[in-house]
Amino acid sequence: MDLRISHPTRSVSGEISVTGSKSESNRLLILQALFPGIEISNLSNSDDTRVLLKALASNEEKIDIHHAGTAMRFLTAYFATKSGREVVLTGSQRMQERPVKILVEALKSLGADIEYVKNEGYPPLKIKGKELSGSTVTVASNISSQYISALMLIAASLPSGLRIRLSGKVTSVPYIEMTLSLLKTCGINGSFSGDLITIDPVEKQSPAEMTVESDWSSASYFYSIVALSEDAKISLASYKESSLQGDKSVAGIYKQLGVKTVFNGEIIHLSKTPFKKPATLVLDLSNSPDLAQTIAVTCLGLGIKCDLTGLHTLRIKETDRLQALKNEMEKLGGEVRITADSLHFVPSKELKSGIKIATYNDHRMALAFAPLALKVPLEIEDSEVVSKSFPGFWEDLRALGFSIENTAIG
Repeated sequence: MDLRISHPTRSVSGEISVTGSKSESNRLLILQALFPGIEISNLSNSDDTRVLLKALASNEEKIDIHHAGTAMRFLTAYFATKSGREVVLTGSQRMQERPVKILVEALKSLGADIEYVKNEGYPPLKIKGKELSGSTVTVASNISSQYISALMLIAASLPSGLRIRLSGKVTSVPYIEMTLSLLKTCGINGSFSGDLITIDPVEKQSPAEMTVESDWSSASYFYSIVALSEDAKISLASYKESSLQGDKSVAGIYKQLGVKTVFNGEIIHLSKTPFKKPATLVLDLSNSPDLAQTIAVTCLGLGIKCDLTGLHTLRIKETDRLQALKNEMEKLGGEVRITADSLHFVPSKELKSGIKIATYNDHRMALAFAPLALKVPLEIEDSEVVSKSFPGFWEDLRALGFSIENTAIG
């Protein structure tokens, strides 16, 4: 379904409750499957988390995780450890084009039995679960932190635990630190120092009650709304000032774009404040690449030049996010140059109105571009794609006064 979006006043206020972080939820679900004493509350209601829940509960020989990249990485490691279980792990056509070789080779070096069903290095995977005998592995760390987190999550269930040696510049360090912190909160000992991660084995994990913090990448779209508004006051629940999520950096970034953040318990209050536009917004987003689309579109709406780097992982997401951003931002106005790991935007004098935004089966394209309707009316193709991470997004925008119509009506 395509949606036509606008905002009649450009003044925004409201209270929004965002469900649990997809990143935290999916890590905790793997740990719960390995150590059933863990109880979880405030799980994400995203498609990715529902897919993972279904896969963990399934007894089928073939498991299809559709577009859920996190589920593919985490389940590959999980099923490799399940003695006596055989499964073919597959996904959408795009998922079958996303590389998984680094993780598979790491698991094989620990003794895993994994075969490629179609193309070398890519899903689908045929996995025969067994007890993994290895205790040390080296992983290239400049591709995706999810490979490393997948290994960390199974580490405590291995007879000798696991020592993970990282090779190369580490990508998305906050996600590794999030995984380690969740392990520790669940009673699993581990450390991350320099290029070495060490996780101790656990024979019996003590009961633990875990509450998932709300998702900071979902919060980023409301930061964009405040930045693009003429006047705004939005409250978001439930967030921690001492968050495990790397995307909490959105608060500091958007301070440069006129958004004030005030913490009050587990509520954050966002408001529009006067600010001087930076000549160029220069950011290294290697630790928070999921913010790139939101920030780029905000700069488009505010007419601010930006240079965003550290974006090499965006090429292998639901789509090539750098190319998709270039395509859609240039429709609206301005010039975008991309490299293998960066995006450089120069604004035009005005935004084009009524443009239809393609979403490329990527939830973050729809989520990132929607706030721009505060500046110009626009259309979002395939709006249901937001369910991958934020199913209630359109309802939340209506609650903030956005006009949202199905383009098939009138």
